[in-house]
Amino acid sequence: MNHKIKSLVLSLAIIAIFAASFVLPVAVFAQEERKPLFVGAWPYLLPPQGHFNTFVTNALTFGIYHQMIQEPLALYFWANQSYIPWLATDWKVEGDYFVVHLRDGVTFHDGTPFTAKDVACTWQIHYMLNHPIYQYIDKVEVVDDHTVRFHIIKASPVLIRYILREPVRPYSTYKEYCDKVAQLWAQGKGPTSDEMKQLAAEFRNFRPDKYIGTGPFMWTGEITEAEVWFKFYENYWNKDRVKFRWLKLINGETPQVTPHVLAKEVDYATHGFPPATEKQFIELGIRIIRPPIYSGPCLYFNMKIWPLNEVWFRRAIAYAINKTENAWVSLGLSAKKLPLMSGLPLEFEEPWLYPETRSKLNPYNYDPQKAAQILEEHGFKKGSDGFWRYPNGTVVQFELSFPAEYADWSAAAQNVAEQLTAFGIKITPRAVTFTQHPQEVLDGNFQLAIRHWGGGANPHPYFSFYADFIYWNQKAAGIGEGRPGISFPLEQDTECCGHVNIKELVFKCAEGFDVEKQKEIVNKLALIYNELLPGVPLWERYGNNPALDGVRVTGWPPDDDPIYKNPPYGDAFVVFMLLTGYGLKPTPQNMPTPPGPAGPDITMIAVILIIALVVIAVGIYYMKKK
Repeated sequence: MNHKIKSLVLSLAIIAIFAASFVLPVAVFAQEERKPLFVGAWPYLLPPQGHFNTFVTNALTFGIYHQMIQEPLALYFWANQSYIPWLATDWKVEGDYFVVHLRDGVTFHDGTPFTAKDVACTWQIHYMLNHPIYQYIDKVEVVDDHTVRFHIIKASPVLIRYILREPVRPYSTYKEYCDKVAQLWAQGKGPTSDEMKQLAAEFRNFRPDKYIGTGPFMWTGEITEAEVWFKFYENYWNKDRVKFRWLKLINGETPQVTPHVLAKEVDYATHGFPPATEKQFIELGIRIIRPPIYSGPCLYFNMKIWPLNEVWFRRAIAYAINKTENAWVSLGLSAKKLPLMSGLPLEFEEPWLYPETRSKLNPYNYDPQKAAQILEEHGFKKGSDGFWRYPNGTVVQFELSFPAEYADWSAAAQNVAEQLTAFGIKITPRAVTFTQHPQEVLDGNFQLAIRHWGGGANPHPYFSFYADFIYWNQKAAGIGEGRPGISFPLEQDTECCGHVNIKELVFKCAEGFDVEKQKEIVNKLALIYNELLPGVPLWERYGNNPALDGVRVTGWPPDDDPIYKNPPYGDAFVVFMLLTGYGLKPTPQNMPTPPGPAGPDITMIAVILIIALVVIAVGIYYMKKK
């Protein structure tokens, strides 16, 4: 055989072998259809900054989707105010204990069984971190593998809420710290002891090497700057109710997610989209769902700075801002001005506040003349340049920080800056990345800042007042890491209620199961909030959540369906639907291709063709050689 033919045949054989190494993996991958798929969106940080310690900052919890990985003991349905058994089968108050019975046969993603030890471990970690539940309980006990009980020191619906809705973490991941906490706890060492503080500081740097839960979706390790994938856990205890087998989340805040929604690559998103973007969605046929969020943006003051620590100055600011305008330019139909400024969401005012209380609440309607009068009464004067000056003659000016990637809060902050500057208080807006901004506020590194008011995804006024008075005020409240936050004093003399300890009132408003007694304290806190204004709530946010129908997902319930009483966060209605099979289901094109006898196997065809090619090449080689 001549040299050219021999070289050609050998080259053909080499090409065939190379093709086999390439085509076979591609063919095998092509067989794995990632269907049925649900695509959501949530901002996250890539490892190593993003990590698997789901108790601390920068954890890869993925927001509302956390409870689809690490599940709670119960779900909550807002429309009838009921808990739905989940990892727990039932629960009840027995004397001084809240006793919870757990579901048998549940396993974590690594195959280890779910037991009471996992629940106890979750709350041991929270004890170390000084969780507010320990105002109501002082002990967590494992009775047996499927029974755990909590010793009650103050009866409250809040402790039930905390326990039933908290995602359960695996003991196998956190056992080193859980065991140490248990030892210190048994020795009488509380969260504020030096030993527990030292352990907590160490724990905040703990980085587990795996992320497991009991939920229907499990970690695959497929994470990029653009997206993260989760696959279905085949041994999931409630697998027949879950209609999707893959979950993909697009990474990013509003600017990053918007193009994906416009391209119909996202089935649902919770971001605060500007009115102009929302209009584009509607023009493309993408539905907008507007559930209540029971919260919204608030203008907070650093009380270490004069005159921000003066209630009269904060009232002047409240009068100087047109909150109706601020709501409309920020979020259009999904933002509503608060008529009473009680610290509670609109939906809570009628059922919780007495008519006489509502009549006493100052609405702080837009009144720049009133704002000017207050400043003049305290020695401020307006210069010829249009800016207010302190009694010493210097211009009144502040910096206003806000999370850059929150489109609705960014718009609210820019509008506040424009309004107050036009009024004569010079405001310099400063955008801070959304992951860093809350840390700056908690550390007290701000003058004015936009953060949330209200309890959001929690159905008791306690959670709203906790957010209003305590959450951004940690040092004054004596909780968590003791960071200064807004530095608002929680013991004050008031016109409405005399001398008050606000922290005690916040926790007391949730004590017991007598709603009428709770209402008395709730009304007192509403009057205190309205009088002292630790922040100025700008408006209440309603969702403007794009819900794509007909591409991968269908079955979104109509707007009047009771499921939309659940907010987009916390007790998220979409997570409720995905976990229970309520409404949502895959479209026909989002179902895997069913196997059929007539359907060719792409892998087998590829193998046969490659083998034939190799055999032919080798045969020709030997024939020519002979």
